[in-house]
Amino acid sequence: MKLRVLGCSGGIGGNLRTTSFLLDHDVLIDAGTGVSELSLAELCAIDHIFVTHSHLDHIACIPMLLDSVWTLRQQPITIYAIGETLEILKQHIFNWKIWPDFSEIPSAQHPSMLYQSIELGKTVVLNGRNITAIPANHVVPAVGYHLDSGAASLVFSGDTTTNNALWKVVNKIDNLRYLIIESAFSNSEKDLAVLSKHLCPSMLSMELAKFKREAEVFITHLKPGELEQTMQEIKESVRDIRPQMLLNNQEFEF
Repeated sequence: MKLRVLGCSGGIGGNLRTTSFLLDHDVLIDAGTGVSELSLAELCAIDHIFVTHSHLDHIACIPMLLDSVWTLRQQPITIYAIGETLEILKQHIFNWKIWPDFSEIPSAQHPSMLYQSIELGKTVVLNGRNITAIPANHVVPAVGYHLDSGAASLVFSGDTTTNNALWKVVNKIDNLRYLIIESAFSNSEKDLAVLSKHLCPSMLSMELAKFKREAEVFITHLKPGELEQTMQEIKESVRDIRPQMLLNNQEFEF
């Protein structure tokens, strides 16, 4: 399996793009503004989109992707998410007011988009690739994802704050190679991190103290204008693991 970072920022501007990862050539993990970097041919190859939660920075390109490729594809794109997230997409995005309902285009019998509900801990298998929703703790219903090729694994926390349930799952993954976890705010904005259920460096340090596996750790969802400050605070707070900043176009093979 190969994961390519299309976007990993908590905002936009310059080369910053919001959260989206391309798994191999046909699966998206979230679909923020990073999806816009793909060519039309690459967009047409997307068959599956796994959504962590309903916030705009993680779903922004799903409507435009569908609008761009539906006439060029023979099969619908499947949207995977927990039931609460799918309901939000149905009610507030694909409702003919914000965007057309592509589950009815060109017809309900032959849609361009399918919804597939997933459950925590239940694995979706796509051509030997195991994708499992894992716990997240956010202001809306949310999950992270465990991606397992059989040989090795990558975990993406999604947007989360302090989350003991996550570590119970992660610490059981014997073949874990990479952990991607967020730190959306600097320490000066800890109150906002708590209110919005994100992490800041001091909170991240306490979370990573619960991490019992040996794996490379990468930080995502950093806010524009605070990249260097937040990473410096992480460096000062997290002594043993030495997390690295996640970068656009970075690739992970596992």
